[in-house]
Amino acid sequence: MTARPAHGVGRRRAVAALASLPLAAAAAPAALARSSTTAPTSTLYIAGDSTAAQKYTDAAPETGWGMALPFFLHDRVRVANHAMNGRSSKSFVDEGRLAAILRTIGPGDRLLVQFAHNDEKSADPTRYTEPWSTYQDYLKQYVDGARSRGARPVLATAVERRKFAADGTAQPTHGEYPAAMRALAKAEDVPLLDVQALSLALWQKLGAEATKAYFNWTATEQDNTHFNPPGAIAVARLVAAELLHRGVLAPRDVRRLDDAIPDSWITWPEGP
Repeated sequence: MTARPAHGVGRRRAVAALASLPLAAAAAPAALARSSTTAPTSTLYIAGDSTAAQKYTDAAPETGWGMALPFFLHDRVRVANHAMNGRSSKSFVDEGRLAAILRTIGPGDRLLVQFAHNDEKSADPTRYTEPWSTYQDYLKQYVDGARSRGARPVLATAVERRKFAADGTAQPTHGEYPAAMRALAKAEDVPLLDVQALSLALWQKLGAEATKAYFNWTATEQDNTHFNPPGAIAVARLVAAELLHRGVLAPRDVRRLDDAIPDSWITWPEGP
């Protein structure tokens, strides 16, 4: 990869820190500004769970893929990462987080929606949805809401966990949720990023041992759901490539899809 000036790295660290805002700041468009030589022309909003969310110093090295996505987008596309730990398609709506996005999203913007990890928790009625009924019903609220504001909805199947069978085969963990989202995307004519299938194939390619270097495995924790910087960067690269492949973004909107991204570009700001 071609070496970049030090100030470029600093700017990208700032981007990672500003790419996500909590609900309280969601209605303040000025707070989403980022240092740039090119004024943004559109915003890509992320609605999702902890696998995509902004992380802070107390969680490092845990990293959401949404923190790394700006590295693959040109400055004309701003990322507003509203993903939050522990949320499902249902609880995100019930807490008013979708409504906060809809107050600021507008024509030319995109709303990228990734949920399933917490929708699967059948013991928790505040989060659980059933794949072929309530899950699709809640996802349709995101689709309809974005379209009502002139924005473009995009559905992304949930990124896969790290799970391998004894024979080394990477295992799917999301049950019927990816299929239910695929069906809804087809029925509603919404672009689909099949991150579940792509990430499962990537984990299979890397293998059981090598994938440990992509997840939040530390001296005190063996986390097979959340990512560290290399994992977040790898998943963000899949997302950016699919945004291009599905025509959600144009070639001029993406960059570095084949370049190495230093782990040092990921930083964790102080908590909100």
